Amino acid sequence: MTSLISISMLQTALEQGCILALVTLALYVSFTTLNLCDLATDGTFTLGCALCAQVALMGHPFLSLLAGVAVGAVSGFINAFLQTRLNVQSILAGIIINTGLYTVNLAVMGLGSKGGFASNVNMNKAVTIFDLAKQYLRPVVGDWYKLAVLGTVAVLAALAIKWFMGTRLGLSVRATGDNADMVRASSISPAFTITVGLCIANALTGLAGGLQSQYQKSCDINIGTGMVTIALASLIIGQTLVGSRGGVGRRIFGVLLGSALYRFIIALALRLNMNANCLKLVSAIIVAVAIASPGVKKWIALQKHKMQTKAARKGRM
Repeated sequence: MTSLISISMLQTALEQGCILALVTLALYVSFTTLNLCDLATDGTFTLGCALCAQVALMGHPFLSLLAGVAVGAVSGFINAFLQTRLNVQSILAGIIINTGLYTVNLAVMGLGSKGGFASNVNMNKAVTIFDLAKQYLRPVVGDWYKLAVLGTVAVLAALAIKWFMGTRLGLSVRATGDNADMVRASSISPAFTITVGLCIANALTGLAGGLQSQYQKSCDINIGTGMVTIALASLIIGQTLVGSRGGVGRRIFGVLLGSALYRFIIALALRLNMNANCLKLVSAIIVAVAIASPGVKKWIALQKHKMQTKAARKGRM
């Protein structure tokens, strides 16, 4: 068991889990709170990754993260505009934006190149926030400096979302997902609350993409492929562990827990020499099992109740 689970594996899983937690938080806002299917997650993640890489190459590691947040918010605004002003269904709006962002991402990655388009960006010459953390934090926390940075960002983002959900605007966003007609009757525009929610969600996704680019010092056009499925798996795992009841803080804790656990499962699968090409299938199976588990539990409880009822009837006879 000790050879199967190592400290380095656990460290890497936690680091990647912190990045994934930001995308899962984004789905918590859009999918769980607003009850919308934001399928633009993959393209927005890649967009944040690409723009952050380009800005970091210019010598601005911190500004690059803000650029990722800003461009993610813009993607969310366009998504909301399609849904609220042009009456496009959320699924179709996400597909449209995700398709369009593919070309946009190629163009962003190709900034400064001769052809104008590129499918990857090399950041080996760029100074990242992790290079700075290695210089200033490594003497304090050792090799855990990357986790210290990513963990701080994830926790601060989680606390910010928890605080926002408790504000008047945040309560309006939550109410929109529960009953948009009630919100409209309260003289609050559902279009505005949807726009705010999607901008926040996609800003988190853009930030996650920016951190990913600086974490691995590269960016690829396919880096965001399947990200919505991975984040959905983490979200459902967290909800299954902490339950659907409870306050916002408990659910957000489930988001963080589910993200870390998902990355640990993937790291464990790779440790068992699983082919990397099978990871998408593993993600799909995890999502299916997590979604089906509540229904399976209810079915098992119903069968137990039927068996107890039959036993009680036989006892009376």
